[in-house]
This record gives sequence, structure tokens and C-alpha cells, in this order.
Amino acid sequence: MNQASRLALPPLAAVLAVSILGCGNTRYVPVSGVVTLDGKPYRNAIVMFQPMATQDNPNPGRASSGSTDENGRFSVKTFEGQAGAVIGKHRVRITTRYSEKLRGYEVWDAAKNEAVKAVTDPIPPEWNYDSKHEFDVPSAGTDQAKFDIATKKK
Repeated sequence: MNQASRLALPPLAAVLAVSILGCGNTRYVPVSGVVTLDGKPYRNAIVMFQPMATQDNPNPGRASSGSTDENGRFSVKTFEGQAGAVIGKHRVRITTRYSEKLRGYEVWDAAKNEAVKAVTDPIPPEWNYDSKHEFDVPSAGTDQAKFDIATKKK
């Protein structure tokens, strides 16, 4: 190995390590909001934020998700428990929680005041596995992530 190769090897190794491990500077900001289904707060939904890669940022960070409460409100965090979402554009997918106990989707029945089984997800495919919906997480975070899902034709 010549002198030039020995001098180039440490910086090259450092660049390779950073690209494999990531820079560790991913910044998460608080993200919360509300989900409605046909104009009513939707309980028992899972809201997923998947960061979208760009040419300048091919590895934008980890996904975040959260569950809606009885008022349709949610806050997201990563699988590892880091609160918030990375800054930037995200693909948003929303689905109803699946219950192993019920062996179906866990839909809230207000009249019975309990979760009941639905065989199919009340949330349409264009909001979950076929989603093209995007949300841009601002650098300061937001509590205004609002998703109004309509299943009924107007």
C-alpha cells in the first residue's frame, strides 16, 4: 500500500461508517392532531407517518405512529419510543386498530359504549395501504395535523 492510500483510508472509513450508521443527528419534533371519519372524531385508528426520501436525503429517518383516543386525537412517536416525527414530507397512512380478541377491526359503538368487531376496515384503502396522502412536518412541530376522512358520497 502506498503513502496516498494509507492517508486516504481513515477518511474513507469515516465516510462509510456515517453512511451506514446515519449521522445520529435526526431531529424529531412534536406532531399531534385529530382524525375524523365522516365528520366525527374517529377512535381506535392508527396514524402512521413515513418520511419520504428525496435525492438530497435518501434516508430521512424512522417512521412514527400513534393511536387516536375517544376524541380522535393522536400524538406520534417512533417504534423506539422517541416522541415526534422527523422534519419534512411524510406519507400518511391511517387504519383502524385490528383486535385479535375480536378477530376484526375495533370500531367504537357509541350506543353500546364499547368496541365492536368490523369485518372490514371502515377507513377506505386510499387512506391506508393505497395512500397518496402527504403531510409536511414543520421544523417547529405541530398540533394541527388534521385528517378528515370521508366514506360517504356528498
